Amino acid sequence: MNDIKLDLITIGECLIEFSTNQKLKDAECLHKYYGGDTLVVAVAAKRLNSNVGFVSCLGNDAFKDYMLTCWQEEGLDTTHVKIVDDKNGIYLVSRAPGEHKEFIYYRKKIAPAKLSIDDINTNYIKSSKILYASGITQSLSMAAREAVKEAFRIAKEYGVITAYDPNYSSLISAPDEAKEYFNEILPYTDILFMSSKYDTKTLFDIDSIENIIKNLSDYGVKTIVIKSGENKGYFVNSQMNTTFVPFYTDNVIDTTSSGDAFNGAFLHAIAKSYSPVEAAKIASIDAGLQAQGIGAIKSTPYHDEVYKIYTSEE
Repeated sequence: MNDIKLDLITIGECLIEFSTNQKLKDAECLHKYYGGDTLVVAVAAKRLNSNVGFVSCLGNDAFKDYMLTCWQEEGLDTTHVKIVDDKNGIYLVSRAPGEHKEFIYYRKKIAPAKLSIDDINTNYIKSSKILYASGITQSLSMAAREAVKEAFRIAKEYGVITAYDPNYSSLISAPDEAKEYFNEILPYTDILFMSSKYDTKTLFDIDSIENIIKNLSDYGVKTIVIKSGENKGYFVNSQMNTTFVPFYTDNVIDTTSSGDAFNGAFLHAIAKSYSPVEAAKIASIDAGLQAQGIGAIKSTPYHDEVYKIYTSEE
């Protein structure tokens, strides 16, 4: 794959996922898979037939071979996944019918926290159309935070499109930390994804989506996508125009990482020369289908399923 121009490179963590549709206290069996926000973005784009690379540090433990084999079977370029002598992180997710989702992270001092500037290769970044990372990647460690900034700096220098999602979670970062991550990377960002429920309320003292978009546009962000559960859709701003794209479905089982699936599908479409609004429509279908299953990556859809719906709606 090294001879092929990549559509997308994502930088971030890899985690083992254990999921169930029962409450955690009742579940006798949990399904093993894998996840991590930027990894979901990578797989979502790859399943839509993009060429995708993943940059991370993988722990040399009992899960290493399982995860590496899965990623290679997906077709991800793993040439910049470094094996380190640390454990891999784990998260547990439960979505029992009629119950609130349960989510537990075990991600302190894990292998991806070893990610550093040494893992950022200029020629590799230059080989891609788009580079993506998130606030969760930055939260792994100070070294990982420096790696993200350096990767974005290189991307901007060589004309690679940069995309970023704060992906704020109170389980992972304090609000002040999230603001620091965001402000540090904003000057290097071309495409910005934000959640009105989590990101905009944490990072801005502004309630109006219109004013948030204006504020971000003034910083030079070219494309802004704000995901709004309240409005049941996505506000897509590009070239000073804002368009609303509705959620594909209300039939939702588990929203775990559906926002990441959206990002991966959106970036896939941008790399394939779709407009931001067209990309949002494709991504809305992808995220909607993903949310009809359990877990992060297991339910992420493939090209034919998504495009069959997209072409029928055009």
